[in-house]
Amino acid sequence: MTEPAPHEPAPHDAAPHEPLPDATTPLDDTPLDDPVRQPVPVWRPNAPAGTTGPRDAADLPSDLPGHRRVATGLLDSAGTPLAVHLTGPGEEGWETSVTPVDDGVALVEVRTAATATVRAEWRISCVGATAYWTPDTDASRWLPPSWAAPRTVSLALGAPVASLVGADDRALCTAAAGETAAPVRVGAGVVEESGEFLFSVEQDLTPDGPPLRLRIDLSGRHFAATLDAVTAWWAEGLRHPGVAPTARTPAYSTWYSLHQNVDRAAVERQAALAAAVGCGSVIVDDGWQTTDRARGYGHCGDWEPNPEAFPDLAGHVAEVHRLGLAYLLWYAVPFIGRHNDAWDRFKDVILREEPHLDAAVLDPRHPEVRTYLIEKICRAVEEWDMDGVKLDFLDRFAVADPPPAPPGADHATVHEGVRRLLADLDSRLRRTRPDVIVEHRQPYVGPGLWPYASMVRAVDCPLSPAENRQRTVDCRLTAGPLAVHADMIMWHAAETPEAVAVHLVNALFSVPQISVDLAAQTPDQLAALRFWLGVFRRYADVLQLGTLEPARPDLGYPLVRARDHDTTVVARYGPFPVALPDRDGANGPATLLVANADGDPEVLLTAVRPERAHVRVQDCRGEILSETVLDVVAGVNPVTVPTGGLLTLTRER
Repeated sequence: MTEPAPHEPAPHDAAPHEPLPDATTPLDDTPLDDPVRQPVPVWRPNAPAGTTGPRDAADLPSDLPGHRRVATGLLDSAGTPLAVHLTGPGEEGWETSVTPVDDGVALVEVRTAATATVRAEWRISCVGATAYWTPDTDASRWLPPSWAAPRTVSLALGAPVASLVGADDRALCTAAAGETAAPVRVGAGVVEESGEFLFSVEQDLTPDGPPLRLRIDLSGRHFAATLDAVTAWWAEGLRHPGVAPTARTPAYSTWYSLHQNVDRAAVERQAALAAAVGCGSVIVDDGWQTTDRARGYGHCGDWEPNPEAFPDLAGHVAEVHRLGLAYLLWYAVPFIGRHNDAWDRFKDVILREEPHLDAAVLDPRHPEVRTYLIEKICRAVEEWDMDGVKLDFLDRFAVADPPPAPPGADHATVHEGVRRLLADLDSRLRRTRPDVIVEHRQPYVGPGLWPYASMVRAVDCPLSPAENRQRTVDCRLTAGPLAVHADMIMWHAAETPEAVAVHLVNALFSVPQISVDLAAQTPDQLAALRFWLGVFRRYADVLQLGTLEPARPDLGYPLVRARDHDTTVVARYGPFPVALPDRDGANGPATLLVANADGDPEVLLTAVRPERAHVRVQDCRGEILSETVLDVVAGVNPVTVPTGGLLTLTRER
């Protein structure tokens, strides 16, 4: 497959960067009363009566933990020098360093001589800010206040990265922590008292444990480029087994189309139809393991096939393979339901009960729990010849206040137990199937889980194409080596083929999962589905592996672009002009695709120089509406592309 093109560095308008301190340089010893660097005090919740409640460590009262200020050598977009303020007990035992990484990028590292919770804070000038990006799509892109509660991320919940985005989609500051397993508290927000934007990261440190590592990027590049650099940093030294090609082809899921009403006949019928429209796999969700059809998770935990629905599961999988599809099976990994034989066995080794789900969350610190889950899940591959598994609800392991480790536990922390569970499961699965496919899902998207997954899916957002778009793009920005899948795409039976195409275009930069009754679709709906799944497959390299440049996170990405050396694909979700990539002679992308998911059919192509190009316009079913040679002018070139349609522009050599 085509390698992603490198991001081009953007010009930085700030004053030239001061030389970064050498990695061995200790600290900035500027006095705390330096009037130039003294931050404005800022209010915070639960501050002691009669104080302003310091938000930045430079105005700490003398009775609070130690403080140290670290000069980074970086300048923000207003030309203001950036210093990181560290607070916590045992300051005299800290070892700190600052290492230059690239122009406008530095790595700050803190080690402690004793166990301590260390908090790092810094501020930048909040000039021209438009959005605050985090991997948590549930979070608003609006700028939060500095007193907003921090988010806690850990191995099974989120990722420790954030970006303050400004004009032209350039990052004012992108910051990430290197700790991707143990809980890290990440905060940010506007300082009302000064108009600055504050970042904070808090981590529990031990003398023999990993340090606090911060990567701070003030380079001013496109925010997607800075996030790509973060994923490359996280991936240093990380070994990933690779992604099976099938994980990057469209899939059929039974969840929204059948819910728990799955059986051999229904799945095989949909699988045959899915193969005919261009799917490469089928994912059978909840219902295979129970006769209950009332939803909930009270019947999860035994993980035995429902004999009425699947009397011969291995034979059923063989038939789906004969149809040309891979097969994945769903497991709600953490749940032990009350209506299972395993309930009495494990009810005393749980992290918490979830009565509204009629289930409890198992404690992975206990070796018997891990052994049981691994044996159950591996049967899918070892006995039934499945191609992979869908591991659901791993985020439920991220309990805020877990109980003490139970007797017999071999790990002190939950995240260590989760990592051991997934590592041992992955090793066992690959013994039988080295190219096994494993699906994870938002919000467990962090790099600590990359070695144990093939793909990551957007969390459930049925019949919400805009949300599916935002979630898949967010996943793409920090997914590292994983294939990114859209949430299952469904539509009402009376939907127009144009609207079906819009659903698919909203997932264009991911792998679509289809979840409708294919036997109930009209010929026009099926035509739209076949056409767009063909586009997904034909241009998979650039769509999934190309350089991704989404625009305007504050507006939900109304324009998204992916490119490689030869092809640029732009999806248009609002009435926005589309820039024709510039080229010099024979260099530059030869092909431009524009997918129109907006109701306005007039697409404005903007160009910087005149040229000739062949233009083809197709409707939502793939039918060719026009083919012509277009004399592109410098400026604006209107072209009519219907809703759900595709424009293909091929430049003359």
